[in-house]
Amino acid sequence: MTYTLLVGDRSYSSWSLRGWLPFDVWAIPVTVETTILYRDAFTRDLEAFAPGLRTVPAVKTPAGGLLTDSLAIAWHLAEAFADRKLLPDDPADRAMAQSLIATMHAGFTALRSACPMNLRTAWAGFDPPDAVRADLARLEALWAAALEKSGGPFLFGAYTLADAFYAPVAMRIAGYGLPVSPEAQAYVAAHLAHPSLRRWRAMGMAHGPEQAPYEMGLPRLRFPLPEQIPARAVEAGPAVNDTCPYSGRPVTDFAEIGGRIWGSCNPFCRDKTVADPAAWPEFINIYDS
Repeated sequence: MTYTLLVGDRSYSSWSLRGWLPFDVWAIPVTVETTILYRDAFTRDLEAFAPGLRTVPAVKTPAGGLLTDSLAIAWHLAEAFADRKLLPDDPADRAMAQSLIATMHAGFTALRSACPMNLRTAWAGFDPPDAVRADLARLEALWAAALEKSGGPFLFGAYTLADAFYAPVAMRIAGYGLPVSPEAQAYVAAHLAHPSLRRWRAMGMAHGPEQAPYEMGLPRLRFPLPEQIPARAVEAGPAVNDTCPYSGRPVTDFAEIGGRIWGSCNPFCRDKTVADPAAWPEFINIYDS
């Protein structure tokens, strides 16, 4: 048996991102179910997943347990997969990482409220209020203490659960162009380049509608990912490949990527690849061959 994870819209649900990242980064088998925020079906989907459930993410464990909070998910996975080093080995670093995770879970409400996560776009001209600037200063101090000791690129050198918890904040800094130090910007850039984060964003671009509550009324900019392979959906083939790189099934949907036509077995596989071709090892393996 594997875990089953329920998440909300990948473009917007920052807590869902925190719940999903450990599974992808540390290759923990999981079946992912997705619900859409601000829809009548949202409450029904949560109730169907677990009676009384009101928030995402939530996880059903192979033993039949239910985890209904990202912090509970993190602690459970760190214990269940201790050999995969979800937390630092060094006792002092481990304590610091746990403290950073708890601090993120409980704090930075001004930043989270003023700058809701939106991985579909970046915004021009956002002027952070004083409360947001205070949260940013606190973030920089926390990150600097860890990065100075580890040397980066992540808080404790290698990626840990602490980085998973701060990933949505890094996306806010990137998406809103928030003013932080060069050292903090380098840490944000490490998140933007991380393959798991890029896969999550690509799936968000391929699934679900844009959500009106996240509209900021500001000019839009390209979300600041690393340079991507040019890609767009097209109506027809023929494709270079006969079978989908993800499922192995015959291709039915097509995209022009890097000047060639490639096939997938459904629109979601096509669109997540178009959103960020280099994020998907299964596709890049055939693209490079």
